[in-house]
This record gives sequence, C-alpha cells and structure tokens, in this order.
Amino acid sequence: MAALKRFYAIVLAFSLIAFVSIANAEDNASDPYQQIEQVTVDLLEIISTYRDGYPENEQAYFASLDKLLSTHIDFGFIARNVMGSYGKSATADQRERFAEEFRAGLIETYGRGLIGYEDQEIVLLKSDAIEPDQRRVTVRQEIRSVDAVYPLEYSMARKKSGEWMVVNVVINGINLGKTFRNQFVQSAQRSGGDLDAVINGWSTE
Repeated sequence: MAALKRFYAIVLAFSLIAFVSIANAEDNASDPYQQIEQVTVDLLEIISTYRDGYPENEQAYFASLDKLLSTHIDFGFIARNVMGSYGKSATADQRERFAEEFRAGLIETYGRGLIGYEDQEIVLLKSDAIEPDQRRVTVRQEIRSVDAVYPLEYSMARKKSGEWMVVNVVINGINLGKTFRNQFVQSAQRSGGDLDAVINGWSTE
C-alpha cells in the first residue's frame, strides 16, 4: 500500500508540469499544446534552482511555485467542482477558504514530489488543430522512465480572455477531479455536513 501511494504521489506531482504557462508568451497562450511544451522547460528550471538547497529553502520553493500556479490554474473552478452539491449550501466565505486550502495543499504536496524529479523523459503526444471557436481540449502527455510509462491527460478550457487553463487531470486512468470530489463528499458525510470541519481538515495528500 505504501509503495502504491508513493507511485501515485510521484505521478500526481508530475501533473503539475501541466499547470503553468509562460508569462507574456502570447503564441503559447493561444495554443495549449505549445503551452504544455514550454511549461515543462519552465517548471524543471524551478526544480533545478531549488533542489540543492532543499528542504531548507522549502518555503521559497513553494512561493516560487505558487507565483506561477496561482495565475494559471483555475483553482476556483476546480474547487467548486470538488465541493459538488455541497458548494450550493456553502457560504461565499467557505467557498473562498476551500479554494485557498485546495490550492495550498496541491502546491505543497506535489511540490515535495516534484523536487525528486530524476530526468524521466516527458513526451507530448499528438496535437490536433485548434478551431477558432473551440473552448475545450484534451492535451495528452507521457512520462517515460526506464521501467514504466505514466499517461497524463489534461483537460484545458479557453477563457473569455483567450487564455487556456487546466481545469482537470486524468492520471494513469484516475480522474483527479472526481477523486478529490469523492474525498470531499466522504469527509462531509463523516462530519455530518459540517463544511467548516471539512475545510479545516482538508488534505490533498
């Protein structure tokens, strides 16, 4: 069980590669496939910068990830989906606090996994032409090591501004959004519907 949990922790960590777009790169912002390619370079540079001094520089490392990720992940959209039907009964403050807890948990949990990246090959699979009025696209990537291949699928949505943002990830057949939503529902049921207790005890590990 411990080995299986670590396997998914590592693969989930790599999924963050898809969650950043390079600043001021208009061409990349209009093409989700190019965006993912550039993201790989940018994020690995961050890992390289902080690896030698880790974990003493952990907070600075998290801050660097946070600066990138918070701008380019639609955390509000993802958090609302994770809350599911409970989001309708939640207050605006509860929804905002959960989005913050969800964001912080992902950055810290998967940031710790990413710091152990060891030169696996990351391959972007076939890309299709993007239509001018297209609002959704699935970008597929593989992380290839000597003894395994980890398939990743990124659901991306185009905002009114034209920017593409990641709104969900399917990792090795596991739908990340649904997994976290099930976790939220189970926590809410155990707490008798006390959303404050769910939010205060939330963990993405």
